[in-house]
Amino acid sequence: MSESPEVRVRLLFADEGAYHHEDLHLPASVVENYDRLIDGLREDPALLKKVFVDVGRLCGAWVLEE
Repeated sequence: MSESPEVRVRLLFADEGAYHHEDLHLPASVVENYDRLIDGLREDPALLKKVFVDVGRLCGAWVLEE
């Protein structure tokens, strides 16, 4: 059984004036099925079971090229 394809995504967070990033490997369907990446991070049921994203501190999100 093959695993579903994944993409690497970088999330940029602001925390009391300091910025930091986290890189995640997400299912490609999150990128493909939503017009905006943030919508997938907020709404995708399978992703919400695995990952919590503090959208109040999220400044940016983008797909990284491998």
